[in-house]
Parts: sequence; structure tokens; C-alpha cells
Amino acid sequence: MTTGGTRTLAQSLAWAGDGAAHLRGLMTRMGDDAFPAPSALPGWSRAHVLSHVARNADGMINLLTWARTGVPTPAYASREAREAAIQEGSKRSPAEIRADVVASSDRLADVVRAMPRSAWSAHITNVQGREIPATDIPWMRAREMWIHAVDLDVGASFSDLPAPMVAELLTEVSASLGERPECPPLRLVTPDGRAWPVGDQTRPRPSPARRRSSSPGCSGAATVGPCWPTGAASFPPFRPGSSVSHRGAFAERPDFDAVRAEFALPEAFPPDVLAEAELAAVERPGHGRTARPPSSW
Repeated sequence: MTTGGTRTLAQSLAWAGDGAAHLRGLMTRMGDDAFPAPSALPGWSRAHVLSHVARNADGMINLLTWARTGVPTPAYASREAREAAIQEGSKRSPAEIRADVVASSDRLADVVRAMPRSAWSAHITNVQGREIPATDIPWMRAREMWIHAVDLDVGASFSDLPAPMVAELLTEVSASLGERPECPPLRLVTPDGRAWPVGDQTRPRPSPARRRSSSPGCSGAATVGPCWPTGAASFPPFRPGSSVSHRGAFAERPDFDAVRAEFALPEAFPPDVLAEAELAAVERPGHGRTARPPSSW
């Protein structure tokens, strides 16, 4: 069964909220000495990753403002300004970075709540210069939250993601990877029969001998593996009940009940959309939109 993207706005809102709580929980548990340590992204410390997450929230606010008002408001003034803000932000103290991530996340949540339903049908231009619907903005934020949680390299892994979101990511990145002229035709296949074609499936496939040497396909559970094309690294999952994470980055367990979920649904949404979002929030055991209890981390 070939899989295509089927996400809804309600799902994207729920995934973004769950991802925000997930990342903020990881950040809260990080000791101060973990911030300047290297992340999984080459050349970036964990402070860089978190500063980027905060500035991304501001960028999403700009795009939502564009959708709501019709006035072009790019996510960032320029690529150079974006990079400079991340570099400068990474030099701050851990307390300042934590406060910035939380405050920017809350500002974004407020803007999402204020979005009239009609504004979600507007089109804006993303950082890559492509015109996209405003409904893609929560999806973009969801990707940032979950992928950069892994990039922090403090024990999170892609196995933490909601399974339907992993399917959406595979659909998106397999399409993107397949657009590269050097990409051979291959398929990503899961044990339950789901498959994602990558590349031009009409092109001749490599010979069996070459397949063994070039690994043109992957099979296994729909999670991160050797063929994951997002550019993010994959790490062993955090062991439940462990008090020390990967690289010993966590200082103590936080009060998860105090973590506010991002992208709370606007009250103006009709009941059917709200019900769909709540379904998306609980579509896997132990992984709802609200912050998870310490025992499940």
C-alpha cells in the first residue's frame, strides 16, 4: 500500500502542541552545563538549537500575521539576519535561553488562538520562496519541535513521534529526496505493508550486486533509520525511569504539569475540528498533546 500525505490542520495543531511540550520538557531537564555542549547538528551547540527554536516561533508568528492581515510579512528579514540572531542568541545564559524559548512559544500560541478560521485558507510564501497555505504553518512548527528535540542530543529519538506524524514526514521527505536527479528509484517499506516510493519509479533499478553495495532501499518500522533523509541524527531512545540521559545532560525532572502546550486550539473552531484535534492528540498510548508524566520519559 503506497502512502500519501493526509494530515489535517487539526492534526498539525495537535502535533505542534505535543512537540512543544516535549521539547520544553527536555530543555527544562537540561543542566546549565549542557547548553554549550555540542548538539547533533554540526557546528551548533544545544544553545544554538534552542535559540533557533525561539526565533522560529517568531518567524511563524510573522507568517500567521501575513495570513491574517494580507500584508506580506516574511518569516525572517533575510537569511543573514536569521543566522546572526541564532549566533547571538547562543551566547546568552541558560536562564535567558530557557525564558526566551518559553516566551516565544507562548507568543506563538496566542497568535494561533487569535487566528480567524477564514485566515487559515490564505496563502503565504515560506522561507524557500514557495507559496503555501497557512494551514501548513502548524505542520512546519511541528516538524521543528520534534526534529530539533532529537537534534538536542539529550536522549530524545524519532520513536517519540506520533506514528501518523512519522508517516507524514516519510511522505514529505521521500518526495523531496526523490526530486534530486542523483536519487535512484527505491521504496521505503514497513512490516505492515506501507510503502513510500522515492525517485522516478520508471527508471531502471540497480543490479542485485549493486543493490547490495549501494543500499537503494530500506525496510523496517516507520521510524528513523539509515535512510532517514531529514539531515537529523537518530539516537537511542531515553530509557524510562532513568535519571541520567544521553551525555548526562539532564539535571532533574521538571514539573510536567506546569508545561503549557503550544498551539492550543482556538475556541472559534467548530466542534468537528476540535473533536478531530483531540483524536489526533490521543492517537497513541501515552503520547497526548499535554505534557507527559515523568514516568513515561
